[in-house]
Amino acid sequence: MRELTAKIEKELHNYYSPGEVAALTRTLATELLHIKESTFFLKDPVTLNHAETSLLDNALTRLKQQQPIQHILGYENFCGLKFSVNSSVLIPRPETQELVAWITSESTGKEHILDIGTGSGCIAISLAHKLPTSQVEAWDISDEALVVAEANNKANRTNVKFVNRDIFHATTSDKHFNIIVSNPPYIKEKERSTMHRNVLDYEPHTALFVPDNDPLVFYRTIAHKALEMLSPGGLLYFEINREHGNETIQMLKETGYTDIELRKDFAENDRMIRARLQFPRGLR
Repeated sequence: MRELTAKIEKELHNYYSPGEVAALTRTLATELLHIKESTFFLKDPVTLNHAETSLLDNALTRLKQQQPIQHILGYENFCGLKFSVNSSVLIPRPETQELVAWITSESTGKEHILDIGTGSGCIAISLAHKLPTSQVEAWDISDEALVVAEANNKANRTNVKFVNRDIFHATTSDKHFNIIVSNPPYIKEKERSTMHRNVLDYEPHTALFVPDNDPLVFYRTIAHKALEMLSPGGLLYFEINREHGNETIQMLKETGYTDIELRKDFAENDRMIRARLQFPRGLR
């Protein structure tokens, strides 16, 4: 194991920080090569066969090109489930698991839930898995993303209904939802220069960026559409840009929402907002 670890570290040390190299080494060993965790941590001897050596060498080459480890593996773990990912969808992030946990903790388990901008389907499918007696629907504008989401739906044995729908042009749904959730694009264009190549070069920009002069464009649009789609007392959940928590709260208040709560993620960044629509449009 020590020789394998040394090889990976030697190959990657010029491309990643020491912490990133350590994390990648563990992932390559345990996820790609299926070496037992105990073997990895105890540094027990391992011998790779020709196929395993080729697999590792290919992965190291791709990592040096800044390709995401999730694309090399073909999946990411999220909320205890495995999600296939490719360049058509965002890679599920750890902080988004906290949003799913928040929704689950406040659910009765019998809601009609809508996920807007579903991507890989990680939020919708995780909610459907955790809340099997709820009905979950998910929208996205990308056919390629919906192919990935449908595959994840099947692989995880959930029953999410996926629909190609653009929130900017969609007519108000004749359905009513108890919960609407969205993790929409929220990175400002001016933040591109601070981002790593493994995000910029390999993840869909339409799912990442918003104009510098209107960073709340998705949140405002969804909040207004939800006025007619949420049931009385319905809840709206967002994952947000940490720089715009207060602005998002103010927008939700002005739109007519109450019981608004902002929460931080595990890194202590403002990351999630929940708001209630006590009286949907037409019932006031």
